[in-house]
Amino acid sequence: MPATPAWPPKSAPRLFVAQELGAGAHLTIEGPQAHYLSRVMRVATGDAVVLCDDVTGQWAARVTSADKRSVALTAETLLRPREQVPDFTLCAALLKKDRFDLVLEKACELGVRTIQPVLTRRCVADKLNLERARSILVEAAEQCARTALPELLAPVKLEALLKGWTERRALFFADENGGENAVQQFGAQAGPAALLTGPEGGFDEAERAAIRALPQTRAITLGPRVLRGETAAIAGTALWMGTKGDW
Repeated sequence: MPATPAWPPKSAPRLFVAQELGAGAHLTIEGPQAHYLSRVMRVATGDAVVLCDDVTGQWAARVTSADKRSVALTAETLLRPREQVPDFTLCAALLKKDRFDLVLEKACELGVRTIQPVLTRRCVADKLNLERARSILVEAAEQCARTALPELLAPVKLEALLKGWTERRALFFADENGGENAVQQFGAQAGPAALLTGPEGGFDEAERAAIRALPQTRAITLGPRVLRGETAAIAGTALWMGTKGDW
């Protein structure tokens, strides 16, 4: 006899929802998500959809009705509990929109727990649409099968970030003027960590001095070449995850 197909199939669409899920929970999807399910994925009654609620984890749900404006589902089986991600914060200077979009997407894929946008004197951008940014994170999490969304904080000025840094968390400072070997520094530091990366024009001397004056700062180098802001944020995060994270 032929083997019973796996359920839910790997091709099942995957969505984050606001409602906390549980076995037998009913929910109705509307708006763009309903359009995606009904018009793009063309789900029908009985089809599987994988849902995440950022609280309990990842669930297999079944479509109970679908039209072009709404899709009704019932959660059936917990597939995975919400993942535990390393306590790592990316403090990335705000960049031009498309470049910061890339930082958000890749930080989510790499497993960052918290993203703190930072405003510096040489930032070209001075604001961030938080709703749009969160949408980028949700889409990235859905794509990479992540069950825990990164926490996205409102942008903060560098001076305020440093002034409020009262916790013992190490702040690894990606200094284009040089520092200690990043992998060695990551490996030697235990506990929660954060990485600070700069804007298109880099940090000015006063900012660099203020960052280095913070007792928790560990100045690091990401190699012999000067990296773009988005490259430094992504490469630095990948190095930390490979050394201390969940890779």
